[in-house]
Amino acid sequence: MTGATDACPALVLNADFRPLCYFPLSLWSWQDAVKAVVTNRVNVVAEYDEVVRSPSFELPLPSVISLKEYVPQARKASFTRFNVFLRDRFVCQYCGEGLPVHELTFDHVVPKSKGGRTRWDNIVAACAPCNLHKGGRTLSASGLKILRSPKEPSMWELQENGRAFPPNFLHDGWSDFLYWDTELEES
Repeated sequence: MTGATDACPALVLNADFRPLCYFPLSLWSWQDAVKAVVTNRVNVVAEYDEVVRSPSFELPLPSVISLKEYVPQARKASFTRFNVFLRDRFVCQYCGEGLPVHELTFDHVVPKSKGGRTRWDNIVAACAPCNLHKGGRTLSASGLKILRSPKEPSMWELQENGRAFPPNFLHDGWSDFLYWDTELEES
């Protein structure tokens, strides 16, 4: 086994062969994947060329694994800052600029000082300049327009949005498992 195994995470699929999560992508370290294979909790769907060895056996490192038992997905999206950004596709809802997560803020469409609540239908992703410009004012008082009215997303909508943002590490062999249900282009 070489140091290259550290760059061999396993894509984890649910028992229905869909990723447990698209964003962040459901990955396990090679150590966790091997443990799951040895304890017979997963099926190996694809393997790397790398092999791990012990005195009694050798095992090709799993590249894609599926759980043997289906894990039900949450029915309701958690109301988190990250999920607000994911719902809004990491785009400022005032100026339309796409930004990395660390450069986004969230804004109350109806300011708290004017009775606005912190909930799905009143929070949007915003860049710092737009958030500062709007301040504690209403949209009409600030002169800003909102691109899309905020609403509570379904888990399906968040998963679909997450599919549009590839993770930092994406193995060549995983695309068949990540995008099998996307529409094909005609040629």
